[in-house]
Amino acid sequence: MKTKALFLDRDGVINIDKKYVYKIEDFEFCDGIFELCRYFLAKKYLLFIATNQSGIARGYYKESDFFKLCDYMLKEFTKQGIKIDKIYHCPHLEGCECRKPKAGMLLKAKDEFNLDMKNSIFIGDNLSDMQAG
Repeated sequence: MKTKALFLDRDGVINIDKKYVYKIEDFEFCDGIFELCRYFLAKKYLLFIATNQSGIARGYYKESDFFKLCDYMLKEFTKQGIKIDKIYHCPHLEGCECRKPKAGMLLKAKDEFNLDMKNSIFIGDNLSDMQAG
């Protein structure tokens, strides 16, 4: 049986978008994000993060910095009783298949987790998120 998923963009949805956030001290959760996730968990959705991280390709920070911040973020979700099933990220600039607005990250999750995409939801804060969804 296929499973429903909630896809969340990171910057602007999970955390306040301060442009190229990669340091823990700059990461600030958005109000209501934990309650939102708990609501969808109660409805039996899997939770995923799909985030463009062009700051890696631009040389603003390293992929290891991104992963360090992800570890911190996942620990904070866990403290709130929330399991994020997987984080998908695109470290590239425009032109690749995984960067939103293309649906590469979402399609990868679909294949890896046998997701019911017709009944899944994507929450983002800009046009490229809506187009990917």
